[in-house]
Amino acid sequence: MKAALALEDGTYLEGKAFGAEREGLGEIIFCTSMTGYVEALTDPSYKGQILMMTYPLIGNYGVSREDFESDGVKVEGFVVRELCRHPSNWRSEMSVDELLKEYNVPGIEGVDTRMLTRKIRIYGSMKAAIGVGDVDKEELVKKAVEQPFIGDIDLVDKVCVQEAKRLDAGGDLEVVLVDCGVKMSIARQLMKRGVNLTLVPYDYPAEKILEMNPDGVFISNGPGDPARVKPTIETIRKLAGQVPMAGICLGHQLTALALGAKTFKLKFGHHGSNQPVKDFETGRVFISSQNHNFAVDEKTLPKDVEVTQINLNDHTVEGLAHRNIPLISVQYHPEAGPGPHDTYFFFDRFVDMLKEY
Repeated sequence: MKAALALEDGTYLEGKAFGAEREGLGEIIFCTSMTGYVEALTDPSYKGQILMMTYPLIGNYGVSREDFESDGVKVEGFVVRELCRHPSNWRSEMSVDELLKEYNVPGIEGVDTRMLTRKIRIYGSMKAAIGVGDVDKEELVKKAVEQPFIGDIDLVDKVCVQEAKRLDAGGDLEVVLVDCGVKMSIARQLMKRGVNLTLVPYDYPAEKILEMNPDGVFISNGPGDPARVKPTIETIRKLAGQVPMAGICLGHQLTALALGAKTFKLKFGHHGSNQPVKDFETGRVFISSQNHNFAVDEKTLPKDVEVTQINLNDHTVEGLAHRNIPLISVQYHPEAGPGPHDTYFFFDRFVDMLKEY
């Protein structure tokens, strides 16, 4: 079946459809990871976005549910150069085509992803639309243009837990994980270190969290503009200094906002597993996995918050630590999933902080 992809600048490309036979609307972004498409498709941080892979062949090792980062596919659409429809791998349970059909998400293959990536790098992320079947070109471009800007949509409440949920690791440390769209690899890394987790929704009040008497609080990753997630910002503001805290990705941005800093939207974001991060304490450079559209504005940080790590590509803030209270955060994904394991140590630092306090 035919499919088409339209961008808000009028770009219109035709290709072949796979996945669900329906329309998909969202902000198109590119991911530079060569593998890990299952983890990317199921990452809640991609909610509201059409995901395009820069690697030209996708799907060759199939899909294993073990690799899911959530309860299903979260992207609004999937764009690839060439889709492998007959995967070969002993772990594979289905193809990417079957996965997208199951979760009612459209895909398009056979388009020039190299050209699209260059266009996004030059002009920035754009609103886009995928159409399947007999598509009217002008109508599809119009739908791409007229959909709301991703910064104007509330996305976190669509991907977080709706009520408190406990994950018991059999350890002696209790952490409340504020779920803004958590990747399960984060929960797994904490539980591996003997941390029992209680997942709570993004708008769970600080007072209720304190009643649980946790050893620490963890703020997860998630989709969209951090400035819109006001309940979590308020919770962090009230908890800061009362209990050890850490944040990842959106959680890092929300922590910065709660402390008085500002955030801004990147031109095309960081999406991939090859982002270099320099750690100021050790002088080491780590290769990290990242997936975010917004970043912390370093110039707006208060004096009692120090930048611990930076991105070596564009010098954006990658790590923060408060000088006076137990609070740390990172912009990248230390749990990887997919990606290199250089930064697992972040979870060790958090656990050490819990034990110290």
